[in-house]
Amino acid sequence: MIKLSHGSGGVETAEIIEKLFLKRLPESLKKVAGGLGLDFPDDAAAIPMGDGRYLVVTIDAYTVNPPFFPGGDIGVLAASGSINDVLMLGGRPVAMLDSIIAEEGLPYETLDRVVKSFLSVLETEGVALIGGDFKVMPKGQLDKIVITTVGIGVAERVIVDRPRHGDKIVVSDFVGDHGAVILMLQMGDVDKPEQLKLKSDVKPLTKLMVPLVEKYGEYIHAARDPTRGGLAMVLNDWAKAGGGVIVVEEESLPVRPEVASYAGMLGIDPLYLASEGVAVLAIDPSVAEEVVKFVRGLGFQNARIVGEFREAKQHRGYVLLKTLAGGLRILEPPRGDIVPRIC
Repeated sequence: MIKLSHGSGGVETAEIIEKLFLKRLPESLKKVAGGLGLDFPDDAAAIPMGDGRYLVVTIDAYTVNPPFFPGGDIGVLAASGSINDVLMLGGRPVAMLDSIIAEEGLPYETLDRVVKSFLSVLETEGVALIGGDFKVMPKGQLDKIVITTVGIGVAERVIVDRPRHGDKIVVSDFVGDHGAVILMLQMGDVDKPEQLKLKSDVKPLTKLMVPLVEKYGEYIHAARDPTRGGLAMVLNDWAKAGGGVIVVEEESLPVRPEVASYAGMLGIDPLYLASEGVAVLAIDPSVAEEVVKFVRGLGFQNARIVGEFREAKQHRGYVLLKTLAGGLRILEPPRGDIVPRIC
C-alpha cells in the first residue's frame, strides 16, 4: 500500500523508485548514450548535443499545502524548483513547460495569482515558457491545484554527484526555512500566516550557480539543493555515491535558532527540513575557502564550510555529525512522513 512517506523524499521514496523503475529497466534504457539519467539518479538528466555540450532536462510536480505561504506560493515554487534542478547539474536554464491541474470551484483570482507568480519568476530569470497544459478535476477529486514543470537548460560540463576524498562540503545559506514554515502552517501553530517572522527561502539560484560554475566548475564535484529530505538526505546520498564518509560539524551548520527550536519541540531534526533556495556543494579542498568568499560576494553572506568527504575502508556511506559536546553520532537519512506536501 502506498503511504505518504513514499513521497517524502527520504528512504521510502528511494526504495519505491528502486523497486518500480530502476530494477526493471535495462542499463541501456536508463540514459541516452553518453549522457546521464537513471543510471545515476539525480533531480535532472543530461543528453549529449553532439557539440560537447549537454541538454539538461528536469521534471517535477508541486503539491505544496497550503499553496500560499510567507515568502512565496506554489507558482514561485514551481518555477524556482525546476530552474534550480537544472542549475545543480551544471546547466544554464533556458526554457520551461508547465502543466496545471486545478480543482473545479477554485476561485479564478487564486489561479490568476498563482500564474502571475509563476510567470514573474520566468520573466526575471529570462526563461522562456515554450508550452504547457491545463486541466480541471471535479470538485473533491483534487486539493486546489497541482503544477508540474519541465525545466530545460544547456551545460558545458555536467556536475555528477560524486564527491572526492578531501572535498569540503559548502552550504550557501540557512537550511530548513521552507520546511519549518510549511510545517508551522500545517500544524496550525499560527492564526495568520503574516504573523510568522520566519519565511520560506524559495528562490531561483541562477545568480549563484551560473557565475560559480563559470569560474569554478571543474572544482565542483557535487551540487544539490536540499529540498525533500533536507540536508541530511543530500549528504547521505553523496556518502553512498562517493563510497566514503562525510563528517560535518554541528557548530558550523547554518540553522536559524527559531527553526532549530521549533523542530526540537516536535522532535524533528532540522536537517531533515526542506530548503528551496539553498545550494549544497562538494568543493575541491584547494579552492574551498576561495569559493566560500566568492559565494559571499554574490550576496550569500551565510555561506560556509560545514564538513568534508573522506575515503573509508569501513562504514562507507555514512554521515557522521560532530556534536557540540564533542562526540559523534550518525546522521541517518530521513524516514517516515515528516512534512507531507512540502513542495
